[in-house]
Amino acid sequence: MAKVAFIGLGNMGGPMATNLVKAGHEVTVFDLSEAACEQLRAAGAAVAESAGAAAAGVDYVLSMLPAGKHVAAIYLGDEGLLAQLDASITVLDCSTIDAATARRVGEAAAELGIGFMDSPVSGGVAAAAAGTLAFMCGGSAETFARARLILADMGKNIFHAGPAGAGQVAKGCNNMLLAIHMIGTCEALEMGARNGLDPKVLSEIMLASSGRNWSLEVYNPYPGVMENAPASNGYKPGFMVDLMVKDLGLALEIAEQSSFNNPMGQLAQELYRQHQQDGNGERDFSSILEKLRS
Repeated sequence: MAKVAFIGLGNMGGPMATNLVKAGHEVTVFDLSEAACEQLRAAGAAVAESAGAAAAGVDYVLSMLPAGKHVAAIYLGDEGLLAQLDASITVLDCSTIDAATARRVGEAAAELGIGFMDSPVSGGVAAAAAGTLAFMCGGSAETFARARLILADMGKNIFHAGPAGAGQVAKGCNNMLLAIHMIGTCEALEMGARNGLDPKVLSEIMLASSGRNWSLEVYNPYPGVMENAPASNGYKPGFMVDLMVKDLGLALEIAEQSSFNNPMGQLAQELYRQHQQDGNGERDFSSILEKLRS
């Protein structure tokens, strides 16, 4: 078992850290939220007074933070964690951030001989709690081999996407596609309903046909079709519209940096941005159905 520091105990980080405790690792956590820290203390983790204190003497440092600016602030500079860490420590940032910041942190770590991987996740809060997340990792093959040992206790699908920053690119591509096929699924179901079809029957037809996709299979956006989906619970997240807008913004940054025109991704971002501005930011992203119905 390993000594692990976990920094950032939000909706995703909290259950991820809890799963590491359950797996038998010696986990020390830090978060600005006292309540989040106390919840992990109750689960069996130690609580540190700072990120630096949490990272002292550990084998792995994991972080799950809101944005690139937070990741840069934690790791970079004379007061950042990288300046304090021993080269034997493996650093895994599981945040979803811009690829440029991930590359910058990765380069700074490499200069110090520290193994770093950007390791964003897919699967949402339910998968974080169940320990079935997918990890998309960017970094060296050597670091990936060490990373797998700890990531396996939080997820079931662990991919090495390429060098530092590649994990964020893979996450951007995945979530852009997720937004696009969720919107398409909503359009198809609503078009069928307006022409007299039962959305549940139509869903079954499309699941057995070439329109089959993840949104239909495990996250149906039409109320009453799938009992455990957010759509059947007032669109309680789940995965918030606010987060989808953020992720689509990151995807568009990736496209722009590579001079790639992605019209479907741009349209998806605009639709979700409008839905957010209509006051739906904290609702599940499958609630985009309601915008299409209006």
